[in-house]
Amino acid sequence: MKIRLCVVGRMRQGPEAGLFHDYLDRFNRLGRGQGIGPAEVVEVETGKTPDPLQEARRLRRIIPGFARSIAMDERGRSMTSPEFAELLSRWNHEGCAHASILIGGVEGLHPDLRKSAGVVVSMGKMVWPHLLARVMVMEQLYRAASILAGNAYHRR
Repeated sequence: MKIRLCVVGRMRQGPEAGLFHDYLDRFNRLGRGQGIGPAEVVEVETGKTPDPLQEARRLRRIIPGFARSIAMDERGRSMTSPEFAELLSRWNHEGCAHASILIGGVEGLHPDLRKSAGVVVSMGKMVWPHLLARVMVMEQLYRAASILAGNAYHRR
């Protein structure tokens, strides 16, 4: 099952980009053996003024039409890392070829896009900077692959 991170905004060089790419490389190496991966990132531009409706339109254009999707949103449900791994594993075993993970802009995801997602997940009640949210999502993908592989990276 291929993973596409559909995100608003561009990630420039910096410490967040370094962490993100480290977890992306780790996930791509480990995830394939578990049937989840590779992952790719597709970014859409933000406007001069944040507009969740326009961002949602741009995001919809990069989501494969047959993909299952996970919207990252503070109003979503909290999941443990093993629950997240199980979700990905279940989708893979059900024959899902593509999964998209949606990360909105500074105003978050438009409500219609959030409602159309198969699953809405929260990273907690705190709001995180978008660059850190990307890193955290990528780390959780790597952690999910580690859990599914039975590696010691995730201690229960």
